[in-house]
Amino acid sequence: MNKRNTQQRRHSIIAILNEQGEVSVDELSLRFDTSEVTIRKDLAALEKTGLLLRRYGGAVAMPDEVTQQFSAKVAPNKLAIAAAAAKLIKDHNRIIIDSGSTTSGLVQQLNDKRGLVVMTNALQLANAIHELENEPTLLMTGGTWDPHSESFQGQVAEQVLRSYNFDQLFIGADGIDLERGTTTFNELTGLSKVMAEVSRDVIVMVDSDKVGKRIPNLELAWQQISVLVTDDRIDCAVVKKITEQGVEVILAPYSN
Repeated sequence: MNKRNTQQRRHSIIAILNEQGEVSVDELSLRFDTSEVTIRKDLAALEKTGLLLRRYGGAVAMPDEVTQQFSAKVAPNKLAIAAAAAKLIKDHNRIIIDSGSTTSGLVQQLNDKRGLVVMTNALQLANAIHELENEPTLLMTGGTWDPHSESFQGQVAEQVLRSYNFDQLFIGADGIDLERGTTTFNELTGLSKVMAEVSRDVIVMVDSDKVGKRIPNLELAWQQISVLVTDDRIDCAVVKKITEQGVEVILAPYSN
């Protein structure tokens, strides 16, 4: 069965589960005229993305409090920044989405884009991208798992990235040094630099409260950055200082 039918079946499973509260593998196998092995794979994939909980012989709907935790995983302010950043993406673009809480909101904005090629170094983002109905081509860096950033890093990841070229990189930051560029608490900055090297445009996505934070580790210099997307709480004088570095600033409406 092709990927499109798989996605449709999984959407139907969630609809049935929301209506009934629980489902069995036997029931779903008969309803969709497919094997129990296939249904178990469906349930495993849906559980991984936080849409249900598997139980012996079937699955149950996610408890309300857990569902609220998943829906709240990306804060409204970060979603607003992601929505503004997504307007920069055109159909058939080749993009990189780096790991991070703000960049993760970007995945939800991609369903109306066509023909995308999306590279990421984060398992959580890869799973979310895989579930998109518009079926972008998904690439992963591989490499060494870094528990601090919850992403793959290292030389293998860098080598994979250098095998491609991209239109855009979407990346977050722990801080913005107005004199130097983006800064991070993580000492592993090599992959971020390679991501920027292989991308035509670099879009940094950060909350305005990170602007002006001076953190020791420089990640990307202003010369490597094309656009900064933040919220409209940022001071006008600070915006002017950033634009003087040759960086376009896009302001998203703040929401909480």
